[in-house]
Amino acid sequence: MEKSKVYFTKEITPESLIKIYETLGVELKGKVAVKLSTGEPGGHHFLNPNLIKDLVNKVNGTIVECNTAYGGKRDKAEDHWKAIKDHGFMDIATVDIMDEEGDMAIPVENGFHLKEDYVGNHLKNYDSMLVLSHFKGHLMGGFGGALKNISIGIGSSRGKLWIHSAGKSTNQAEVWSNLPEQDDFLESMADASRGVIDYMGKENMVYISIANNLSVDCDCDANPHAPEMDDLGIFASIDPVALDQACYDAVINAEDSGKAALIERMNSRHGIHTVEAANKLGLGNREYEIVNID
Repeated sequence: MEKSKVYFTKEITPESLIKIYETLGVELKGKVAVKLSTGEPGGHHFLNPNLIKDLVNKVNGTIVECNTAYGGKRDKAEDHWKAIKDHGFMDIATVDIMDEEGDMAIPVENGFHLKEDYVGNHLKNYDSMLVLSHFKGHLMGGFGGALKNISIGIGSSRGKLWIHSAGKSTNQAEVWSNLPEQDDFLESMADASRGVIDYMGKENMVYISIANNLSVDCDCDANPHAPEMDDLGIFASIDPVALDQACYDAVINAEDSGKAALIERMNSRHGIHTVEAANKLGLGNREYEIVNID
């Protein structure tokens, strides 16, 4: 199999975001969803609206999110809208909480654990998607990148519970008190990613990951640990598996004494297994070539 191309720039600016998107050579057609995390109130490492504004406007995108599935300030649409406004996203683009009016089931073909995935029902309103991810650590998944953004991120509140339980339950109390084996959860994220990619069409999705504010904690954390390593840059691909693999490898191989905490977080949760599982499901290639556009 030919290696996938992952484009890279160490410059983290609005201009470099547009440049790396244009380098992908894909025109997103129709109504464009821009999937990102709006960030849990209290946290401050989420993508800066001023950084992404020009790119979102270039693709004439609507920022899309779904409600969370844990106690916090984004589990109900009313609170989530306040967080979105307070974090500045409504100042730069139209925003859509896709499961505000419910969710819908989409099929998962040949999944490890899931036969269907529950996503915000507004997903049906979009023709293409820019998956704009903040690459960083994650308490449960090890790290969060493109695959987490399209699985957990596009999952409705119910869908998030379904993934976290490896397809066993959508009851919040039951799920959080009876979590499955870690690899089953990670494989379920890959399953959900397959459902979304098949639903949208592989040719209608592109992926950009910004590796800055590299905390061991997710943007869903209200009190995230301060980053211990320097920013790496921006990575982009039409292959989400290659993209997540490249970001993971960039942390592992960084000449940065502060990387130890993030590596421990990623590896102690076996985070790379999501990438392995997504590769087995045919979502992309772990073999990649870095194309530096600086």
